[in-house]
Amino acid sequence: MWTMIEDQTHTDSPTRTRTRRAILQAAVSLLSQNAAASMGEVAEAAGVARSTLHRYFPERGDLLDAVTRFAADEVKAATRRARPEDGPATDAVIRLCHESFDHWDAIIWTYWESLKRDQAECDPEDDALEARWNALIERGQAEGTIDQSLPATWIQQMMWAVLYSAWESVRQGTTRHEALTLCLATMRKVIAPRQG
Repeated sequence: MWTMIEDQTHTDSPTRTRTRRAILQAAVSLLSQNAAASMGEVAEAAGVARSTLHRYFPERGDLLDAVTRFAADEVKAATRRARPEDGPATDAVIRLCHESFDHWDAIIWTYWESLKRDQAECDPEDDALEARWNALIERGQAEGTIDQSLPATWIQQMMWAVLYSAWESVRQGTTRHEALTLCLATMRKVIAPRQG
């Protein structure tokens, strides 16, 4: 109880904010690949002592709840930065892919967490994000810059498949830059209107 009160009273400390963020970034990266990773492994990945980790998150459940909120916020912020409403739809799709690539661990964590919830617990924000992506694709189809023969939901699923392939490529030794370049080039081909 005291630890949680202490955490709330020091939320403005830049050092505490940086440490907490470092822990959460390390945790989402590690846990998205290995959900059974221990608190000790999270502390090591974050570069902090286990006692420091426990000051911020006394129990594993506290950490998991915080990681879930952190990952969801990261995904929402990445979508905002992609500016899906601005400019040509094809450019916005590429920006969205780029942002999603940069926040892949958060996306994976958010996806796995969404599978654990039943339909009644679904976050309306999740539906809102999916609706924004579909609206973006449909706008491109109306402009004639995105293939009109493919359903918007199919294009969105292809985007996730291409992003997954890009990250698997990174795990197998491809540089992030090369994987992102291949990812974006592939997405441009996926969404390109059919010729003739």
